Amino acid sequence: MNILVLGSGGREHTFAWKIAQSPLCKSLFVTPGNSGTSRIAINLPIAVTDFQAIKNAVVENKIDMVVVGPEDPLVEGIHDFFLNDDTLKHVTVIGPQKAAAELEGSKEFAKKFMMRHNIPTAAYESFTAANLEEGYAFLEKLQAPYVLKADGLAAGKGVLILNDLEEAKTELKHMLVDSKFGNASTKVVIEEFLHGIELSCFVLTDGKDYKILPTAKDYKRIGEGDTGLNTGGMGAISPVPFATDDFLQKIETRIVKPTIEGLKKDNLPYVGFVFIGLIKVGDDPKVIEYNVRMGDPETEVVLPRLKTDIVEIFKAMGNETLSEINLDIDSRAATTIMLVSGGYPEAYEKGKEIFGLETIEDSIPFHAGAQLKDGKIVTSGGRVMAITSFGETYQEAIKKSYQNIDKLCFDKMYFRKDIGFDL
Repeated sequence: MNILVLGSGGREHTFAWKIAQSPLCKSLFVTPGNSGTSRIAINLPIAVTDFQAIKNAVVENKIDMVVVGPEDPLVEGIHDFFLNDDTLKHVTVIGPQKAAAELEGSKEFAKKFMMRHNIPTAAYESFTAANLEEGYAFLEKLQAPYVLKADGLAAGKGVLILNDLEEAKTELKHMLVDSKFGNASTKVVIEEFLHGIELSCFVLTDGKDYKILPTAKDYKRIGEGDTGLNTGGMGAISPVPFATDDFLQKIETRIVKPTIEGLKKDNLPYVGFVFIGLIKVGDDPKVIEYNVRMGDPETEVVLPRLKTDIVEIFKAMGNETLSEINLDIDSRAATTIMLVSGGYPEAYEKGKEIFGLETIEDSIPFHAGAQLKDGKIVTSGGRVMAITSFGETYQEAIKKSYQNIDKLCFDKMYFRKDIGFDL
């Protein structure tokens, strides 16, 4: 099969790395890709939301399968675009159709879905600029901290957790009236704060059946001890040590099954990944949010643990035969540590040469914001590279990643030195 992966981050490098191992993969393309994917695939300089250019590339390269990495093309309807085009409709697309992608595209849509299907989540209400005063009044009823979520896509940065009521009111106004997150915050969901520890559950579905991938936990804050601004993710661990068999059973029974059944009942066509952001409150799981694709950097610890041929899995998803697949999972722990540009998640410089990659041993560097330029690998984004390692325990795997990070450098390189601190 000829396969195209859409995206340019660490998640997409990991997908490409896994797909390239399959004997079913004849030719592999990534658009737009990065310096990591360029070593194992052909990078095509096409934006992930340029559907016409993607169509041309699919036809020209006789692509049989498209694996969608990021959320934007899914929310904009790339799967529907393929289904509605006679020259493309035979291509397998891994990613839900537009109607189902609203689970990530709109926080309010996701909340209503959860309420409708009795899926445990935080109490909430949503507001626009027109009823800002009601938003203030709702905040006054809640206990601190206050959770404000931009309804639309805000590149993982549209969630604010604030301890001060007046600050929460000010930020609500910034979001709704001053467009702090652009169109994403024309509507804001205000939620009760749930006290607990977070984890992520990843589910594969062909629209009828599902398979649950290993759990993971990522670290969103830029600073050690989970302080400072939210980022796209600074590191991740799989499996999650506190996710006991009993707790995993609760996740499947109370959340995964009703989610998949809910998609069917609501006629939301879904072939792809359901990423369920969870929080463990006491001994019970609750849903924080849905995403309609794999997480990043969780992909960099979940997919390396998957021993089953990923292309076989994707084929089964496209054929609605996922129930026939058995997932073989590596029993070892995997961890990844993200190297980021100095200044991220705020302003940072690009084009810094990355040194030491050839010295890495016993870890896998997944390139994210990195590009090949004049024969050198240079930084091109905030999150530059994820260093993934295996170990019999997560502590052993973390140690291995840090040992290899010591061999790497680029100007103003930053990483968290405490991944796994809270476990």
